[in-house]
Amino acid sequence: MHPVIIIVICAAAILVAVGFGRIRLPHRTSLEAIEDEKSVAAYDRISRWLPFIIVRRIVVGELAKDRPAGRLVDIGCGPGWLTLQIARRFTGVEAIGIDASDAMVEKAIGNAERAGLLGRVRFLDGDAADLPLPDASADLVLSTFSLHHWSDPALAFSEIHRVLRPGGLLLLYDLRRDTRRFFYWGARIAQTFVVPAAVRRADEPGGSILASYTPNEIEELFARSPFGECSVSGRTAWFFARARRRSG
Repeated sequence: MHPVIIIVICAAAILVAVGFGRIRLPHRTSLEAIEDEKSVAAYDRISRWLPFIIVRRIVVGELAKDRPAGRLVDIGCGPGWLTLQIARRFTGVEAIGIDASDAMVEKAIGNAERAGLLGRVRFLDGDAADLPLPDASADLVLSTFSLHHWSDPALAFSEIHRVLRPGGLLLLYDLRRDTRRFFYWGARIAQTFVVPAAVRRADEPGGSILASYTPNEIEELFARSPFGECSVSGRTAWFFARARRRSG
């Protein structure tokens, strides 16, 4: 039997075995920043894999609905690939990537330089709960796969609200802890056999799933924040959450 057919049969068997229902997992904390060079290099490498390319296309497509212009801040930008793609796609955007890891910021700056975009994007060291930006200085704040790493989401939401201009948009994209069973166990299998050792030692991607939130929990976080409310659109394994700083 052809190896591809065997793989497909095995994958189908796993899906049937674990099921398609949503999994219930207790919440736990995750690493907020990655500093060691091997881990940063590993994250930069896997960020170029097809699943992450697809994720960036999904996020950029969602972002396009709002026709972004002005200053866009990407919190938790990592090695900067999404920030760079945004700068290419939306020429009217001033893109700023922010990450809590100095090593990640250095990697992002290097990637921007090699892409010839260093003059159009900036990368800064900063924490979601202590953003290096003036009040009311951003038109849009974006964060992807970062929320679940924030040690104090309430403080981070207050900071984001502070730096947004009245009417400015916050767009969050993250994993959901109540993901489908097949996705969770697929991630665990990939963690064991596919992802680089430096990433595996950080318990990724399984650890990020456990540290993420359910859509209901996201709504509760926003209800206690200066935003007051948000709209959440949930998908199989992730969600988008949108909130605006009120004009008044």
